[in-house]
Amino acid sequence: MPTVSVDKADLFERLGKVYTTEEFDYLCFEFGIELDEDTTEEVEENIKKGLAAERPQLKIEVGANRYDLLCIEGIARALRVFLQLDKPPVYRYRQLGPGEKMITATVSKDTARVRPFFAAAVLRNLHFTPRSYASFIDLQDKLHQNICRRRSLVAIGTHDLDTITAPFSYEALPQREIKFVPLNKSQAYTCEEMMELYKTDKHLSRYLHITKDLPVHPIIYDTKRQVLSMPPIINSEHSKITLNTRNVFIDVTATDETKLNIVVNMVATMFSEYCAEPFTIEPVQIIYPDGTKRITPEIIPYKMTAHASYINACTGLSLTAKEAATLIERMSLHTSVSPNSTDDILVEVPATRPDIMHECDVMEDAAVAYGFNNLKKTFPSTSTVAQPLAIGRLCDIVRRECAQAGWVEVLPLILCSHDENFAWMNRKDDGRTAVRLANPKTLEYQVIRTSLLPGILKTIRENKTHALPLRVFETSDVVVQDPSRESQTRNIRNMGAVWCNKTAGFEIVHGLLDRVMAILEIPRIREHDPAEYGYYIKEASNPTYFPGRAATIHYRPKPDSSYPVNSSMAAALDEPAASKEETSVPIHTPSGPQPNGNSTVEALKSAVSSLVPSVNDIELGMLGILHPSVLEKFEIDFPCSALEFNLEPFKKESLNVWGE
Repeated sequence: MPTVSVDKADLFERLGKVYTTEEFDYLCFEFGIELDEDTTEEVEENIKKGLAAERPQLKIEVGANRYDLLCIEGIARALRVFLQLDKPPVYRYRQLGPGEKMITATVSKDTARVRPFFAAAVLRNLHFTPRSYASFIDLQDKLHQNICRRRSLVAIGTHDLDTITAPFSYEALPQREIKFVPLNKSQAYTCEEMMELYKTDKHLSRYLHITKDLPVHPIIYDTKRQVLSMPPIINSEHSKITLNTRNVFIDVTATDETKLNIVVNMVATMFSEYCAEPFTIEPVQIIYPDGTKRITPEIIPYKMTAHASYINACTGLSLTAKEAATLIERMSLHTSVSPNSTDDILVEVPATRPDIMHECDVMEDAAVAYGFNNLKKTFPSTSTVAQPLAIGRLCDIVRRECAQAGWVEVLPLILCSHDENFAWMNRKDDGRTAVRLANPKTLEYQVIRTSLLPGILKTIRENKTHALPLRVFETSDVVVQDPSRESQTRNIRNMGAVWCNKTAGFEIVHGLLDRVMAILEIPRIREHDPAEYGYYIKEASNPTYFPGRAATIHYRPKPDSSYPVNSSMAAALDEPAASKEETSVPIHTPSGPQPNGNSTVEALKSAVSSLVPSVNDIELGMLGILHPSVLEKFEIDFPCSALEFNLEPFKKESLNVWGE
């Protein structure tokens, strides 16, 4: 949630009242924002000590989607409307005088390769003060850090219109062809030179990667080929704004058109109050390469209809359409009751409220204006009986038993890097298992894990200073691709554990497996036992584990189990006996008299069971001693034994509480 610092005295002057900290905190709560800090006491303490101190500040936390509250102008304007001191402002286009033409900006086709979208606006006859000028710059920084995603999606430039000449052009040129005097510099640099110059700059260096390796770089010129800006890096020294600037040209470039419109609207509307005609904005015509023309900023209100009955149904109130309209208007929306229906409320959503997208957003604003604390508390009209999911109940049993056995539960992140999930575990990516993120922000979060072990091993790596042995476990989800499902993915609940000590401790994780199975009442059997139900382990080879020190875990479900088994093998058993003559095995029955007539059948069953006892067995997972190369990649200096297996086959369906 963004935190905005505003001058305390300035804000109270705008509100027309001096509030105590408690009163203003309550006002913020009622409006739906939060007073994070009042620096008055800190400032007074510094003054007593003879230290330099700025004016007292109020630090206010606002909603992440309320971009209109990122500056003192927007906060003061919204609170005055909420307190019914003002009506919501009406933003309008400035009327052009006789013979005056609309400013135009032409977009080059090459910009489609880098930042294809462009918007602009003009604010005329502004009167900046030192505080309003600082707020103007701070709003741009706040937008850059939030909706603009550190300029990667949107970049803002502001210029003194009196120093440049319309019409303007937005182009994309090779870096060697761009040369101008950047902001706060006295000599000209090429784009390539600026990339080197600002490499060590504390502020600008964080944006260089956005365009450094692109074949062409965005650049904005006026009609005299004077550079205005090189987005998203820096503006020109020639057109920089000062306290004496009276006419401001705002340019916005973006890779996302929706965010482009929001940002240009915010900058223009927030500071249009300082124009000679408050809340008037001069539009700019944008001409795209295909000849398409559009006017920016788009400040015409969006019209929608809300219903008093819907608001009442959601809030439990009994408001008339007129009462509901009054509440909605307190949240800076223009409203009127429809002349055709006593239930319909006509709502005009201004350009400053892009967070209003649906009738439910209007309903929420009405509830905020009414006061959540004032809503009547009632019991739900229907009652339900809650119960845990079957897999959740199973995991609680396993977690409790592991903890009582002395193991420590960990909760790593479900996202990890591709190398951690595959290369570091000596596994190959077949491209059909792991779910990849389409646009990972960092190398640490590229895929959704398909195993619990990488997260557990990273936890051990970060806790190597703890006394040995380290014994940690986790019961959580892994995710795999599943084209048969609507989401194309499937969650699988696994249990994983790692023992780290001066000795490998294979017997320790084996003992943990036995204990978990014992608590789940799963008997241990041998692979070729005729038993119908149980689990066993079988020696296996896996590159994650040390050769000869790994085993797979197999589970033989009960015949009536609903868990899916190997259908092809099951079908093979159901074939007619005649079709199996070639693979039949002679059955030797004891000679002499038999106890009963069924002895031959029993002998046959026993022989078949001994030959194919694992036809329906499920491979749950593996346990073993981790390979030294795996431990080396995770920077673990001691041998480790690991265990991981699927818990899904053991879950039982939840009791139907509505059943008889």
